[in-house]
Amino acid sequence: MTEESNVQFSDREALLFHSEGRPGKIEIVATKPMATQRDLSLAYSPGVAVPVRAIAADPATAYDYTAKGNLVAVISNGTAILGLGNLGALASKPVMEGKAVLFKRFADVDSIDIELATEDPEAFINAVALMEPTFGGINLEDIKAPECFIIEQALKERMKIPVMHDDQHGTAIISAAGLINAVFLTGRELKDVKVVVNGAGAAAIACTALIKAMGVRPDNVIMCDRSGVIYQGREQGMDQWKSAHATKTDARTLEDALDGADIFLGLSAAGALTPAFLKKMAKNPIIFAMANPDPEITPPDAKAVRPDCIIATGRSDYPNQVNNVLGFPFIFRGALDVRATAINEEMKIAAAYAIAELARQQVPEEVAAAYGGRTSAFGRDYIIPAPFDPRLMEIVSAAVAQAAMDSGVATRPILDMDAYRHSLRSRLNPTTSVLGLAYEGARAHPKRVVFAEGEEEVVLRAAIAFRDGGYGIPVLVGRDDVHARLSALGVDNPESFEVHNSRNSPLVPAMVDKLYERLQRRGYLRRECERLVNQDRNIFASLLLKMGEADAMITGVTRTYAQSIRDVRRVIDPAAGRTPFGVHVLVGQSHTIFMADTTVNERPTSEELADIAEGTAAVARAMGHEPRVAFLSYSTFGNPPGNWLNPLREAVEILEKRGVGFEFEGEMAPDVALNPKVMANYPFSRLSGPANVLIMPGLQSANISAKLLRELAGDAVIGPMLIGMEKPVQIATMSSTASELVTLAVLAAGGIAR
Repeated sequence: MTEESNVQFSDREALLFHSEGRPGKIEIVATKPMATQRDLSLAYSPGVAVPVRAIAADPATAYDYTAKGNLVAVISNGTAILGLGNLGALASKPVMEGKAVLFKRFADVDSIDIELATEDPEAFINAVALMEPTFGGINLEDIKAPECFIIEQALKERMKIPVMHDDQHGTAIISAAGLINAVFLTGRELKDVKVVVNGAGAAAIACTALIKAMGVRPDNVIMCDRSGVIYQGREQGMDQWKSAHATKTDARTLEDALDGADIFLGLSAAGALTPAFLKKMAKNPIIFAMANPDPEITPPDAKAVRPDCIIATGRSDYPNQVNNVLGFPFIFRGALDVRATAINEEMKIAAAYAIAELARQQVPEEVAAAYGGRTSAFGRDYIIPAPFDPRLMEIVSAAVAQAAMDSGVATRPILDMDAYRHSLRSRLNPTTSVLGLAYEGARAHPKRVVFAEGEEEVVLRAAIAFRDGGYGIPVLVGRDDVHARLSALGVDNPESFEVHNSRNSPLVPAMVDKLYERLQRRGYLRRECERLVNQDRNIFASLLLKMGEADAMITGVTRTYAQSIRDVRRVIDPAAGRTPFGVHVLVGQSHTIFMADTTVNERPTSEELADIAEGTAAVARAMGHEPRVAFLSYSTFGNPPGNWLNPLREAVEILEKRGVGFEFEGEMAPDVALNPKVMANYPFSRLSGPANVLIMPGLQSANISAKLLRELAGDAVIGPMLIGMEKPVQIATMSSTASELVTLAVLAAGGIAR
């Protein structure tokens, strides 16, 4: 029911992820230039005095002159960290940093984590309330019940900015969305359903309160805790929040309560809903088994007893995942955009109905493909949208903003909702969603990937993460000590990893035959082919791929790119009619740039440049972008003149003759291609906006530019990705991290990097 999933990894990998490079997961980046003394004078003294006086005169202008309007605090005291319990404020910091990252990743909301070292509710309330001038919203997290109820209510009363305890309301909103659709699919209405809630913690109470506000009759809801049914007149283990949901009933146990019930909402513990209990429920029972990490009953066990059931869990390896990330980023996005003074019931209900409605719409092709057909259409196995559905940002945020305006808590109403929805669509980089979908697609269709350098620690860590993440089967190439190295990295059963050793592989004779057949007319003797197969792991790994022993291959951390690709091309051919080339992908918060050819062709011909442009445009489309291609040069449309412009001009003419379905233009300098103000000097340009596919004139400029940007720019860099080979092969850089290797392996196996 939270952002957790079933993805597996070792403790070592998790610690390395958080510690490598700059420790932690967040940093502060200036949004204005800070290069000159004038910049600093404007940013601080004396320039800063001007907005200070403006805000003092009109506090609302703080939203215009500071980051307040897009800044949310993620605050905890660590008393209920995930499923780990009360480990203290400091121990909660990695979780709160992670929540801040999710805000930015999914909704472009800036967020700062704050950990308060107190378990005194009054001290916590006072500390947070005093920070109201700083933030546009407050996300409370991982605070135990009942203190979380006291804290949230007090802060909502004292503060005039949105405050939400996501552990309560995030789960309530997503489960309510699923409930709306499940009730619809089974021909019921909310006012008539009988609900049993198992669990009486923060999330359970919030879920119960929300479904009652949406129309479920209070006398049709029975809540249970460890002591049984919470009934009117019970005294044991009661408090004011449980008492609010006490029911007049003769039922005293969960089993009693479930007799004839339509819906089970579980926020308790694994195994709480037994098959025997489930048999007592009404026809077409609706089960939300949301205990984490293991649900109250698993979908296979539930379906075995009640094949007519609809079931949702908090896990990503089953259909209908109740995942808070579907809600909280977009709820705060909408609330911030109208400068709401609160997040009220109307906004929560609007979010639930928007999420429910999204699940009923036709699923985008890229989402359906990534989830292996599980999300192909609205139905019993798809009542909640996929977490990486790119439409969530627009649909949920807009619904929340509209509800805030309708309920009177918006202080800056949106006048043009169509324009607002368009701004939401363009606010996030579609590449981030596509990458998320690629990982889900790999899990839906796991492939065998050869890791050629299976003796290197970074490669082994990548292989472990690849397998534990469920993305496929790593096929390791190495010598006799690979299993020992895996054991040293903490793998419990290293022998379960498939390792191929050329010293004892039964495939070697067939490999030698195949390689000799390819190379005998290129000056190679048979004994040289035997030596290559036995001693060169890139050759051996490429032959595994060529012979169908795997679906994709990755190498590159021990040799230069040029040497690695020479080895690979001794075995693997270019795809029919294709020009192999390399692409670097620069990914920012709201933009992606594709740069080619950065690795293969030193001086491409005009035909090769046109092929590279078409291939890179296809990669851009596969990653969610409409390509706008610019052929780059030092010259813009002949100014200044030069001796090396003809191949670029001819490439443009070739694309014209081919009638390709994307925008292209050239030759042009980088500032003309990327800066709309400079581009305006050339009104005849065929590009409708800044280019996102940059075709370089030669390998020198391309490779130098890509490596400079990797080292100096603020964007994340994917690649280089090798495109145009007959088999999916990726060659990483020698400085690649384990995470980068996993990404390349996933993209190769999924067909995006092909």
